[in-house]
Amino acid sequence: MDFVTLAGSLDAREPGTYLHENDCMKLKFYGTRGSIPICDAGFQQFGGNTTCLQITFTDTNRIAIIDAGTGLRDLGRDLRAIGHKQEQIFIGFTHFHWDHIQGFPFFAPAYDPGQKITLLTLGRDQTVRNLREIFEVQMQAQYFPVQLDHMGANFEFLQVTDASKHFTGINNVETVVTAQRHNHPGGAYSFRVERKGQVLVICTDVEHGEQIDPRLVELARGADLLVHDAQYTAEELQKRRGWGHSSFDQAMQLAEMAGVKRLALTHHDPEHDDEFLDRIEKSCRERFPNTVLAREGMEIAIWEAT
Repeated sequence: MDFVTLAGSLDAREPGTYLHENDCMKLKFYGTRGSIPICDAGFQQFGGNTTCLQITFTDTNRIAIIDAGTGLRDLGRDLRAIGHKQEQIFIGFTHFHWDHIQGFPFFAPAYDPGQKITLLTLGRDQTVRNLREIFEVQMQAQYFPVQLDHMGANFEFLQVTDASKHFTGINNVETVVTAQRHNHPGGAYSFRVERKGQVLVICTDVEHGEQIDPRLVELARGADLLVHDAQYTAEELQKRRGWGHSSFDQAMQLAEMAGVKRLALTHHDPEHDDEFLDRIEKSCRERFPNTVLAREGMEIAIWEAT
């Protein structure tokens, strides 16, 4: 059964797992919504939590996290439920708008005194000067009952310019991470993760402008899976210039230009309900057959597609 057939068989209550015997990375969506969480009845199939992704390195059973939207709460709960133990958990950030950090105060491992958590920014030309301060501010007493220093875990705040050098050699397997700054209010970053010949690219909260960003085309070149922002239709995008997001058409165009194998669209607009997104998914597959719209709980194995 291929990628699209599997996606087409998904049930709203069964978000699905794409498995492959040769995978060494697996991606799970814990938050697929953009801008603000939503819980209305018509928004259950694709999910209402904001951006949070879990990467599992299946050969070592270690995880890394991208962004800390409201989906991070469920991620932390799942880690506890399965008894996952990992001395150090990395949370990498594409950027720090509310919908990408607001789940952090509800992340259960952050209250464990035996847990080390590294909050990480990657890439050149960073504008953040004090990473710790971002999380201290949102957890001030005026906003939240528990302050950062009282959570319990051992926090490390790390800003890395050359991501590749930082990650090469983990667990005696070369893991190359490349970060590319892209257009978004305040700045944001896309990531390319390469391990054992398999390539995952995450590109969210990006506004291409009149032309697809050629740097992101190169970042995504030949990826086995591209996860891309697709918050708007082409018509909506015309009215939301400068808001920092992409259309479904732009995401597919980048996938075509970069020659990626599979495409997962995410950062769904809070106005787009399940019925609307179902229609969009069918339409996108007519142009780029190996496309799926991300659903909360969906897992996709990263394997070298042929």
